[in-house]
Amino acid sequence: MSGTTNGLLVVDKPPGWTSHDVVGKTRRIYGQRRVGHAGTLDPDATGVLLVGLGRATRLLRFLQDTTKTYRTRVVFGIATDTLDAAGAILDRVEMRISREQVEHAARAFLGESQQVPPMVSAIKVKGQRLHQLARQGVEVERAPRSVRIDRIVVEAFEAGTYPEATIVLECSSGTYVRSFAADLGAALGGCAHVAELRRLRVGSFDITEAQTLEQIEGDPDGAALTPRQAMRDMEVVPITGETVRAVASGATFPARALLPADAGDGPFAVVDEAGQLVAVYERRGAGVKPTVVLGPDEP
Repeated sequence: MSGTTNGLLVVDKPPGWTSHDVVGKTRRIYGQRRVGHAGTLDPDATGVLLVGLGRATRLLRFLQDTTKTYRTRVVFGIATDTLDAAGAILDRVEMRISREQVEHAARAFLGESQQVPPMVSAIKVKGQRLHQLARQGVEVERAPRSVRIDRIVVEAFEAGTYPEATIVLECSSGTYVRSFAADLGAALGGCAHVAELRRLRVGSFDITEAQTLEQIEGDPDGAALTPRQAMRDMEVVPITGETVRAVASGATFPARALLPADAGDGPFAVVDEAGQLVAVYERRGAGVKPTVVLGPDEP
């Protein structure tokens, strides 16, 4: 491909790939270096991974903190050192539990709670990623983080010595499904780990519109959403004429000069007459300032 593509890919990440692997493959497909992703997925996990191209990488910050939906298969009675099927088995405890017991215990996790990130997560503690420390056999104390789970549905249940449940969770950004599974096992008097994990949704970007890397490679131009489409969940502020040039230059405005009277709290997708995203603005006191300015749409 020639030139630079500025846009967003909704990738269906395959198993066995890290999020960084997906970024590397995308760089090769598009022949450009400026590629990034929003919201890391574990190597064994699959599903929606948002990948930004070119100047659209600057928009990924607005997609990081959106709600997410996962489908996970939880195996009860077996604990691993990574809280998923990739880890070494630490303990086995026969758990003769019922679907009703799982559903009852899961309801206690709805709403706001404090969750301790697993050692195999990608967050940093004193400049080092936890999963890198874990590979060195080092365990450090992790501060609990506020998370929120809005919906838990037990879709399927298989009884037995080590029962399994397929569970769908709708949760806030930063929620670790592996930690949820381990905590659910503990709440039921035993242990548990995640056997499979698939991300079904990030914000409004659903698995039904996700494309495999093979599909993207087959039609790179058709696969990329525009920057305007990437910000589709934002309130839109249309602009014309001289205001377009001012916004493209990063001008600050009194709120009443740029926003309609009934505008919300933002952030706002500011678009020109052609419907192209020029910038993202946010309120600052009585004014509005640009958080991201994309500038003219050129290679």
